[in-house]
Formats: sequence, structure tokens, C-alpha cells
Amino acid sequence: MNKPLLSLALMPALSVALAAHASERVDLLVRDATVVDIVSGTLQPHRSIAVRDGRILAVLDAKGARGYDAARVLDAKGTFAIPGLWDMHVHFGGGEALIEENKDLLPLYVAHGITAVRDAAGDLSPSVFEWRDAVADGKLLGPRIFTSGPKVEGYKSIWPGDLEIGTTAELDAALDQLQGWKVDFVKITDNTLSPELFMAAVKQADRRGLKTSAHVPYALTLEEVSAAGLDSIEHLDYAFKAGSPLEKSLGERIAKSEITSRDAWTQWNATFDPARAMAAYRNLARHGTAITPTINGSHVVTYLDQDDHHDDPYLKYIGPGLQATYTWRVERAAKDDAAAVVNRHERFEKSATVLPMLQEAGVTILAGTDAGFLNSYNYPGIGLHDELGWLVHYGLTPSQALQAATINGARFLGHDDEYGALQAGRVADIVLLDADPLRDIAATRKIHAVVLRGDVHDRANLDAMLADVARRVARQREAAAKTGP
Repeated sequence: MNKPLLSLALMPALSVALAAHASERVDLLVRDATVVDIVSGTLQPHRSIAVRDGRILAVLDAKGARGYDAARVLDAKGTFAIPGLWDMHVHFGGGEALIEENKDLLPLYVAHGITAVRDAAGDLSPSVFEWRDAVADGKLLGPRIFTSGPKVEGYKSIWPGDLEIGTTAELDAALDQLQGWKVDFVKITDNTLSPELFMAAVKQADRRGLKTSAHVPYALTLEEVSAAGLDSIEHLDYAFKAGSPLEKSLGERIAKSEITSRDAWTQWNATFDPARAMAAYRNLARHGTAITPTINGSHVVTYLDQDDHHDDPYLKYIGPGLQATYTWRVERAAKDDAAAVVNRHERFEKSATVLPMLQEAGVTILAGTDAGFLNSYNYPGIGLHDELGWLVHYGLTPSQALQAATINGARFLGHDDEYGALQAGRVADIVLLDADPLRDIAATRKIHAVVLRGDVHDRANLDAMLADVARRVARQREAAAKTGP
């Protein structure tokens, strides 16, 4: 008769013992970080992140973390956890001779907390497709790659590697080819492509369910391209002209070579109406057209007269062939006389003033650098941190800048169910910072560790990545010096 009573008395102790042995097994526990909620702009202290099979299983308080048994525990006390960063405008290119130099850029992104990039076209698409698949399969260290493949352009485009078209039949064939390559979006530019074919490309891609990204032809208004279904406008200066009643007329004159873009900009600036601009930007938001400002690349070229960047320490990570592609923008800027230099400064600074207007109007801002080949001293990796700094400098809050570099990119590409937030079910791309980025956006540079799809890369490992790239570049320079020009 006493045995059942004795068993009942022991049950609480047995339950505790069984619970202790029933801890859920995970691959990684990031313990005691302050999680940065980039959407609300708030901090969640003393949180642990449980990771299994490369995905976040749970975000827990201290008590909840005790229910997990981890193969690896990463002590994150004193750090601030943000989602992996996305650079939404990069380029791989420069010709087949530079394939390895471009491939060496991949660890630069990881070492700077960038876990995804959007490749906005170049002339190395076959290699980029290979890297995209190899990264996805875990066979190559690098950020997840989303790529447009080659751009859609007109005949005799100045850009290398384009799919050049001149008829709607050729447009259909180009889109068929891009879909066959399973591109993540379509890039369209206007160097030689007619406005009519540009609009047809946007509409046809939209009908096929393809995202589109573009430079906007001067002869077309922002409202026209946005209403046609354009998903993103690359570069901030395209947005400025929408604030002028002369947007269309001057654009058409540029297209006919009756006026230079510099002279047109002077008139757009003189007639810029903030109310008109806000109405245009609200239309962009209504149609769902995003903007990638790429401020850093524009800033570098605009102010080459003040900083020629020839002794930047970061050049040790950039191969000699890629550095050689910088020359064309440098030489073009050097041709500007004093008046032209003043004009380009004014144009850059005035264009940047519309950034907070776009944010206020509800336009999605995508953080992208334009880094890679051709774009002088705009560096893969560190360039995104420069971009974040400029986004805040010109009017965004740190929280808004972080959104532009995380959730906005994931949402734009239709992957916000997997990326862009530190939540259960998302891919475990986590950056641990040694300072609070909501207080100072420069904190994104102070990387303590990067968790890439569940794999931990601590500071020593990140430094080793950088050192390895520097050694590779040094060998490339030696080889280039031996072969000569």
C-alpha cells in the first residue's frame, strides 16, 4: 500500500531528471547576444539563438536556452546580433582573364558580414552561374548569389557581355535564354536600347513573372517605367528629375542629342519642386518600384579631385586586373575642368537630398554598392559599410539603413520567408557586432563573428580569409609584373 505513495512522492524529482535529459539537440547555440530588431528599431538583450541544419530553430531568453543541448556554443555576451547583410548591386566582370580575381572577391563579402549579393550583370555570367550553384551546394565559400546574367541592351552597347537586341523577336529570344539560365531577375540598361524596346522588355519580363532592374532612359519618366512594371531603379540620380515639370521634355531632348545631360540637369535643378517629387515618389511606392541608391560609388567618382584613392589600404585585396578596369572612370573624371568639377559636386549633393523623401514616400530602399569591376575604388565587402554610412549621412535612420541591407533585399527577391530576420525558420545568417548599430551605423564594421548558413566564422577565421585574399593578390601582382603590359 505504501509503494504507490512512495512512487508519487518521487515523481517530481523524476520529472526534473527526465527533463534534464530531454534537452533538445541543436548544432549551434549563439548564447547571450543582444538581438537587434531592425524593423522596430529596438534591442532584445540576453537572447540566445538555437540553430539546426543551417536554420534558426528558436530565439530564446536565458531560461529557454537551458532547454537546448548544443554541439557548439558561441559565447556572444556583449555583442549585437543582426541578420546577414545583403549587397543588392554588385558586378563580376572584366573578361575571362579576370575570372580568378573575381572569384577572390567572394570571401571579402563573407569577411564583412555580407551573406548575399545581387549581381547586376557583367561579362562573366557562365562563371557566376557556377559560383551561384557551388555556394548553394556548400562547395564554395561565399555569399548567396542572386544574378541577372547578362543585361538586355541595344546593338553595339558599350557594356561588355550584354544580350544585344533590336527587335521584339530578339527580345523574346533574349528573355527565353535568361529564363533557361534561371536568372533571379532581369537587368535592362539604356546605352543603345530604344525607349520603345525598353518598355517592351519591362512589360514582357513582368508578364513572364521575372523581376526587372534598370537604368531609366532619359526619354521616359519615372511614372512611365514604374507603371509598366519596373521593379527597381538602379542609382539615385534617376529619381531627381521626377521633381521637375521638365522631366519629359528635357529627357527627350537628351535622347535626340539636342542638349547634354549636364545642361538638362541644371534646368531640372532650377525647376525642382519638392511637392511634385513627393507625388512622383508616392507613385513609385504605389507601383512597388524600389530604388538602389548606390551612393558610395557615385561619391567616390564625384570627389576624385579631393581623394584619388591611389594608396587605399584596401587595394591589397583587389587584383591588378580589376584595378586596371578602374582607369576609365578616373580618366574621364580627370578631363573635367574646374566648372565641371563644381557641377558634378552640386549634382551629387542635390540628388542625395531626395533620399529621405523617397523613404518618407514609402519607396523601398535597397542597399547596394555597384562594387566590382569598372567602378573605381568602390570595393567589394567594405563598400557596403561605406554605403550604409552614406545612407545615414544623407537622411535615413540607422534602423532604416539596416532594413535596406537586410529585409528589403530579401523581400524584393521574394525570399523574406528565409532571410532578412533573426526568427525561427529563417536561414542562420547572423552577424555579431561589438557595438550597437542602432546608436551608430559604423558599428556594422566591428564584426565579432559571422554565422553563414549555420557555420561559425569567428574573428580569427575572418581575418584569415582576408589574409588569404591579400596573399593571392600579391601573387597576381608578381605574375603581372613578370609578364609586363
